[in-house]
Amino acid sequence: MEKSCSLLVHFDKSTPAISNEIKEALEGNDDSAKIDAMKKAIMLLLNGETLPQLFITIIRYVLPSEDHTIQKLLLLYLEIIEKTDSKGRVLPEMILICQNLRNNLQHPNEYIRGVTLRFLCRLNEVDVIEPLIPSIMSNLEHRHPYVRKNAILAVMSVYKLPQGEQLLADAPEKIESLLSTEQDPSAKRNAFLMLFQCAQERAVNYLLTNMERIPDWGELLQMVVLDLIRKVCRSNKEGKGMYIKIIISLLNAPSAAVVSECAGTLISLSSAPTAIRAAANTYCQLLLSQSDNNVKLIILDRLNELKSSHRDIMVDMIMDILRALSSPNLDIRRKTLDIVLDLVTPRNINEAVLTLKKEVMKTQGAELEKNGEYRQMLIQAIHFCAVKFPEVASTVVHLLMDFLGDNNVASAIDVVVFVREIIETNQKLRVSVVTRLIDTFYQIRAARVYSCALWIIGEYCLSLSEIESGIATIKQCLGELPFYSVSEEGEASESSSKKPQQVNTMTVSSRRPAVLADGTYATQSAASETAFSSPNVVQGLSGNLRTLLLNGDFFLGAVIACTLTKLILRLEEVQPLKVEVNKATTEALLIMVSIIQLGQSSFLPHPIDNDSHDRIILCIKLLSNPQDEVRKIWLTSCRESFVNMLSDKQLRETEETKAKAQSSHSQPDDLIDFYHLKSRKGMTQLELEDQVQDDLKRATGEFVKDENDANKLNRILQLTGFSDPVYVEAYVTVHHYDIVLDVTVINRTKVTLQNLCLELATMGDLKLVERPQNYTLAPESSKHIKANIKVSSTETGVIFGNIVYETSNVLERTVVVLNDIHIDIMDYISPAVCSDAAFRTMWAEFEWENKVAVNTVIQEAKEFLDHIIKSTNMKCLTAPSALEGECGFLAANLYAKSVFGEDALVNLSVEKQADGKLSGYIRIRSKTQGIALSLGDKITLKQKGGS
Repeated sequence: MEKSCSLLVHFDKSTPAISNEIKEALEGNDDSAKIDAMKKAIMLLLNGETLPQLFITIIRYVLPSEDHTIQKLLLLYLEIIEKTDSKGRVLPEMILICQNLRNNLQHPNEYIRGVTLRFLCRLNEVDVIEPLIPSIMSNLEHRHPYVRKNAILAVMSVYKLPQGEQLLADAPEKIESLLSTEQDPSAKRNAFLMLFQCAQERAVNYLLTNMERIPDWGELLQMVVLDLIRKVCRSNKEGKGMYIKIIISLLNAPSAAVVSECAGTLISLSSAPTAIRAAANTYCQLLLSQSDNNVKLIILDRLNELKSSHRDIMVDMIMDILRALSSPNLDIRRKTLDIVLDLVTPRNINEAVLTLKKEVMKTQGAELEKNGEYRQMLIQAIHFCAVKFPEVASTVVHLLMDFLGDNNVASAIDVVVFVREIIETNQKLRVSVVTRLIDTFYQIRAARVYSCALWIIGEYCLSLSEIESGIATIKQCLGELPFYSVSEEGEASESSSKKPQQVNTMTVSSRRPAVLADGTYATQSAASETAFSSPNVVQGLSGNLRTLLLNGDFFLGAVIACTLTKLILRLEEVQPLKVEVNKATTEALLIMVSIIQLGQSSFLPHPIDNDSHDRIILCIKLLSNPQDEVRKIWLTSCRESFVNMLSDKQLRETEETKAKAQSSHSQPDDLIDFYHLKSRKGMTQLELEDQVQDDLKRATGEFVKDENDANKLNRILQLTGFSDPVYVEAYVTVHHYDIVLDVTVINRTKVTLQNLCLELATMGDLKLVERPQNYTLAPESSKHIKANIKVSSTETGVIFGNIVYETSNVLERTVVVLNDIHIDIMDYISPAVCSDAAFRTMWAEFEWENKVAVNTVIQEAKEFLDHIIKSTNMKCLTAPSALEGECGFLAANLYAKSVFGEDALVNLSVEKQADGKLSGYIRIRSKTQGIALSLGDKITLKQKGGS
């Protein structure tokens, strides 16, 4: 069995393992050589060497040394050597050490005394410790606090040994008297810790006697006090209010560590609103006062936990939490916004949005590296608030439209999507938003932002002035026509308008295959210079739209054509003068023809794509010969589709909210018995609030005892057969970052099993954190063994195990092989939601993909999708309305997040074949290989159907 290790030292493998050299150095008179030799000996011992021949040498030549470093290394050597024989008896040689230890405990130098006392804390051999007891106790009254504090720890470690209470029967009484007179903070803390560990009643009495002085105690002692309070309150809830008063008094302590620990202790012991509010206030103060980013992230996690269990109290803290946005760290800002957005209510929405607006304006000042990403987060937060509370939309929409031309394309896209949704859901803002959009249209830089802005102009410009302004703005941003003018020699000529134009030289590369010497093909690029007329600067408008077209973005050209078509069709309805309509139609047709001409020229990197070409031709045909049915489709159906999309989104959010609200443990007419209100004698207000909260939890079913939980039976795994001499079963509990195995071992034989040991091994990112222990199991008796396993990533893991034991009848050890325990990836991932844009971004960035072919007996695509969602514990991001109908083909996106913050993306594409079977692929993408492979294995196992 592996020994426990209290000493870790870095070991360089290149160090020579030559014991003779070490022995010679130890026998010499050079102290520095002895120090090096002792270090080598210790490192070799730690790495498995025994070196039995060195012990006597060290006794003879190292033990008498007066050098402090040598004495310290001697104690480290004695700490790691084997002190007992195979039968557990202390080696005779250790008696030689006892006299030296006694001399050290009486040494005039306090350092020698202190390090020797620290060594005794790690010594478990009673035969060695017993002769030293008088010397240990005498050091409790030493003049130097360094000696006293280590003497107290030595007394505590000896008292906790199996025979310690017999060796030090009066130790608690002496430590208690020492505690009342001790002035050194460290020694006082150790004394109180000793009473806490060994004589809890004495520690509690001392605590209650000195309640008024607790705020003046040192930080170390206050931390031990909090540990004591937690232990006492969990075992005995009587008088909990008195201890909570102590905790509240420590909330104003100067130490941030004590204050944080107080808040955590308060939450764990009490559900009273007063206590929760005090803890939340404390966390908010720490959030502002602490400069360490890791501390802030931990505090935000605590606030997030409070938000889920005490939302009503946390709603009042929203402005305090928002102050954390002053931190430059993006993770802190993101987590702060996530908490705040879940706490906004009609009562605090105005203050929250005002703060977010101020933060957005701050990002305009200094262009820092992360300002663009932070601005995007703020815009998304404001978008959420404006959609949830439409009354605040008017105060933010015009401010955000200033960022349509933001260098951060993601921020600009978020702004234009926000504008598109607000203009539909808040009709009062339509005129002002359209006017503002037309005014800022020339500032836009990104093609995707232009596409959305053009769609808004085409759909929401309804009046004559708005339509004319929209057409004029698009014309101005496109500049003079045609888009290019190139002579035979490749030099620019003047356009037919005879207006002087500024000429830009663009380099256009053409590609053609070339044959290499080895016969393979390669691509050869040739650069040619083509002169394009640069966009004219008309009334201060920039030519971003024209530049994007000249760079070959013909999808944008198709969007321009569709927008102009809608505007002309609307102009026919509101413009009484036919001449003006014809003039506008002619100009629009000229623009569309110029785009097609540009796309078909041989001077661009690539020609216009077929889809964009067909769309522009369709627009030209429609304007040339408009029909009422087609006009209705263009002017009505497109907007109706967008309205349906928003309605579907709102309906899904409403249904999710209702589902959460309806998940209750008790019926509306059930009786709630506040029996603590009947007998409130002697109860403080805080205790009364706490007990009433317990009554509420009990009535609503939040107190669920493990022994009454039926689900526990479903998670028991049988590890051996019924005919095995030892029956073993395990209950597996997964707590985010660790796994707890509660193993029950039953001796089914008529003999005693000796040295019974549960040996475990893991595969995957699982690590055992405890060494196995030996047990003795009486005939037909049982034993509960707990094992902790740490988890470091979302990956399917396997735990292997054996039960090894001895009996008096059989000389050899018996081994019973246990069934494997498979850790399911589903325990680590949970459904999550992200935007379509974020999903596409992650899909493009993630490098690990696992492609699983569809192989199922299920014949309906929607039924198969529901089965995969249930099997993988993922959230379907595709709207239900998009999955309706029978077309024989289905595509959907699924998303989940692990407890370690890993993203899991799944795209399911299936098609129904002529024989009724489903075919297709399920693609999984993630940033790490483990989650992609594990999720793929899970889908492969579960996709055929059934449970």
